Amino acid sequence: MVSWQGHILPVIVTVAVWFLATGLIAWLDNRQRATFPRSLLLSGAAGLAGLIAILVAMQYAQVWAVYLAFLGALLVWSWQEIAFLTGAATGPRREEISPGITGWQRFTEASATVIHHEIALVLSALMLITLTWFAPNQIGAMTFVLLYALRLSAKLNIFAGVPNSATDILPAHLAYLKSYYGPRRLRPALMVSVAAICAFAVWTGSRAMEAPAGSAEAVGASLLFALAALGAIEHLFLALPFRDGALWGWALPNRITLEEES
Repeated sequence: MVSWQGHILPVIVTVAVWFLATGLIAWLDNRQRATFPRSLLLSGAAGLAGLIAILVAMQYAQVWAVYLAFLGALLVWSWQEIAFLTGAATGPRREEISPGITGWQRFTEASATVIHHEIALVLSALMLITLTWFAPNQIGAMTFVLLYALRLSAKLNIFAGVPNSATDILPAHLAYLKSYYGPRRLRPALMVSVAAICAFAVWTGSRAMEAPAGSAEAVGASLLFALAALGAIEHLFLALPFRDGALWGWALPNRITLEEES
């Protein structure tokens, strides 16, 4: 039976936090570059607070602790995203792709643009998994790993080529990354990715429904279900004529206005 506390509320919280956090990150990373050091400092403090929240919450298998671990993981993730989008943690290559290259060389150059960020994400995921391995509450690590899997899937699909690679929220100083996008066409890999994410969402949703109503298990599974569902929707956007500025234009009004006028 669907319950407010165990199923509906966690989904609402996930959608609200996803929408607001993405907009805030887009706003911070599309401001003047002189503001980036302060943004990195504040996001670093938020990331540290998120890690502390996970460490506190992992000892308790209660509803409040599940929410705390979930939000803590999102803070750690947001810190990593801000570090990437400000250009502080990208990769050694910061220029457009070399003309005429294909295959492994293209993959190598593309990897060099984001490798520092990827290493930071993998190390963060391994740290959270190690810290919470025997803990009663592992939602913090699960959330971060799920976010990383969704983001890695999206990156690989965009590199291979998708019908819609519009990225309004990508900051101007990272515009060179667009040269590494694959051709605009629908590939089976994207549909396989959507199917896999939907299957995971169905599995977590069933776990939420099987757990006692209003329990920590139901809340945790519902949070992961909502996150996976949002990931599936974001992947579907890659196949549809959708611009992310339609959702987060409020976070970068000056830039969107300038692009429309041009």
